[in-house]
Amino acid sequence: MTDQLATLREKRQQALEGGGTQRIQAQHAKGKLTARERLSILLDEASFQELGALATHQNTDFGMDKNRFPGDGIITGFGKIGGRRVAVYAQDFTVLGGSFSEVQSNKISRILDLAIQAGIPVIGLNDSGGARVQEGVRSLAAYGEVFVRNVKASGVVPQLSLIMGPCAGGAVYSPALTDITIMVDQTSNMFLTGPDIIKTVTGEDVTAEELGGAWVHNATSGVAQVMASDEADALRKTKQLLSYLPQNYTEDPPQLEPYDPADRMDEGLNTLIPADDNMPYDMRDLLARIFDRDSLFGLHSDWAANALVGFARLDGHAVGIIANNPQVMSGCLDINASDKIARHITLCDQFNIPLITFVDCPGYLPGVEQEYNGVIRHGAKIIYAYCQATVPKISIVTRKAYGGSYVALSSKQMNNDVAFAWPSAQIAVMGAEGAARLLNRRGIEAAEDPKAEEARFIAEYKKKFFNPYQAADVGQIDEVIEPRETRPRLIRALEVLRTKVTQTIPKKHGLFPV
Repeated sequence: MTDQLATLREKRQQALEGGGTQRIQAQHAKGKLTARERLSILLDEASFQELGALATHQNTDFGMDKNRFPGDGIITGFGKIGGRRVAVYAQDFTVLGGSFSEVQSNKISRILDLAIQAGIPVIGLNDSGGARVQEGVRSLAAYGEVFVRNVKASGVVPQLSLIMGPCAGGAVYSPALTDITIMVDQTSNMFLTGPDIIKTVTGEDVTAEELGGAWVHNATSGVAQVMASDEADALRKTKQLLSYLPQNYTEDPPQLEPYDPADRMDEGLNTLIPADDNMPYDMRDLLARIFDRDSLFGLHSDWAANALVGFARLDGHAVGIIANNPQVMSGCLDINASDKIARHITLCDQFNIPLITFVDCPGYLPGVEQEYNGVIRHGAKIIYAYCQATVPKISIVTRKAYGGSYVALSSKQMNNDVAFAWPSAQIAVMGAEGAARLLNRRGIEAAEDPKAEEARFIAEYKKKFFNPYQAADVGQIDEVIEPRETRPRLIRALEVLRTKVTQTIPKKHGLFPV
């Protein structure tokens, strides 16, 4: 038995050492932690239970029989974050560049299957040079095994992906199938085809950072939802994100002990909206005044900035936020903003997170490019997502709510539960200038002073329609409230809606307007 124990301890030690001291030093030289160092920061102390630590590949081609490492370049197991159980996997770049193999696939698939059965979140730390070329089609098939489980887990347990280094080729699809992707600035990248291949095929000369760095996917492509300044920041944000999410779809999100008075009113909200309709204001400031202090967590903060999405808390309860941002494009909806909003609605709905929508939108962005690129199809995603969502939904019209954007953004017709409006709300079919040209063109043209007649008509139109009272008269707005009252009103509404039950029509699935 003594010899057997010695053998076991030796193999365990080899697994702990990864690719060896030299490769670990090379990893540190790049400003990156090792897989085990990352897990030690992410998980509660002494909570990690590893599975598959001694698994190795059986490939003998191209000298691989001499390159066997316990664990085969990935660490999988269970642990706790803030006392809550999670499943984790972390690719180890010090072992064969973290190359994705059949063994890696088996280990990730195993941990995903167990996470689904146990009903606990899955966190994946990606740091790999890509598929293990020496394994040929087996490595490609291995990706497929993981993808099918990502889809199986979708909507069952939260899935978070951290990109801690390179993530190339087929590997990028697994993070894309998960709920939230976090990238580290300057040290992580994602792309289907690398810079060398692109240069060979298209002649374009681009670096890995320019092609698929954290900023690219957080600000341009929208592939990632969160950007971290370094690895420690990425791990901290992962813990913070997890605090808004339940263990699985059958549970409610964790509730914190309330620390901000439920009846708090902020007088500054009553003067936050400018008197001039065309003047922007800071929607982030508005949100910070309403929700529990320091509880806002934005997603997609640098992409489609004309819309804001994220999480916050009200009286300790997690909520999802959707808001127009008047500081960017006047808060118009466009293709990217539509995708951003629809995705967040679906994310919140699958994990029982109530949705609160703040509306200040003059409509969909006009233009040939938008029409050619399918703004109709993309805009329909918002409508579909709101109509499909069964979680509590509350809307607050703060200023502009024109035309189709009023209907799409959590109106009563989108199965909204409670609709509030501020006195500054302007609920109309279109803006006053457009209405003047449409409804009184002949009168303006025939007038002795066309500009004066147009100004008269605009003033009359604004007086009649640029307020929330007509909508309240016909029941489209439940109540017009003082802005300072918003926080306690939302908290009381959510107290009622927390036990909301919705009946849905049995069907296989609908056709989401992709």
